[in-house]
Amino acid sequence: MNDQPGVSRRALLGTIAAAAVAAVGLTAGQSFGWLAPLNVFAPRVPGRGPQGVPVNTTAASAGVVETARAADWTLAIRNGDRAETLDRARLLALPQARSTLPIACVEGWSTTAEWSGVRMRDLLALVGASAGATVLVTSLQPRGAYRRTTMGPEFAQDPDTLVALTLNGETLDLDHGYPARVIAPGRPGVLQTKWLSSIEVVPA
Repeated sequence: MNDQPGVSRRALLGTIAAAAVAAVGLTAGQSFGWLAPLNVFAPRVPGRGPQGVPVNTTAASAGVVETARAADWTLAIRNGDRAETLDRARLLALPQARSTLPIACVEGWSTTAEWSGVRMRDLLALVGASAGATVLVTSLQPRGAYRRTTMGPEFAQDPDTLVALTLNGETLDLDHGYPARVIAPGRPGVLQTKWLSSIEVVPA
C-alpha cells in the first residue's frame, strides 16, 4: 500500500487553471495597452519597435545581417528563361506605390503602417508573368520554416501588394526586412517575407 499523499483531481485542475490565468495575464499586454506592464513573456507591444512596428524575428536571429547589408545585394525576378536582376537603386527608380496596411502576428499583436515600394504585379510584368501566376518568394535566411513561401495570384496581382522599400516614410530598418520585403493585404506576418532574395514564377 502506498502511503505517499496523492494529488487530488480538484487540486490538479486548480493548478492548471491558475497557470493558464497567469500565462494570459503575463502576455495580455500585446493586445491591451493598459496591461503592457504585465507583458513579461511576450514583450512585443503594438507601436513599439523600430519605426513604430514590433519585431518578432531580428536580422541577427535570422542570420542575415551580413547578406542583407551587402553592397552587391540584388533581387532576382524569374519566369522560366526570362529573368531580371535588380539592385535597390533600380527598385527605387521604378514607379513607387504606397499602401497603408495592417501587419498581424501569430503571437497576437497587429499594427497598421504605411509602406512604399514597387507593386509585385509590376515586377512580375518585367518577366512576362501571366495574371494567374503563383510565385515562390525566397528570403536571404539560410534556414527556417518560412524562408520560402508561395503567393497566389489573388495576392500577387493585388495593387496593394508591394515589394516594400520604406516603412512609415523611412528606409526599412534592417529588422523589418531591409533591403526589401513583401507586404500584402490579408496575409499573416510569417508570410510577409523579409530580406528578399528572389521572386520566381511557379511553373503551371
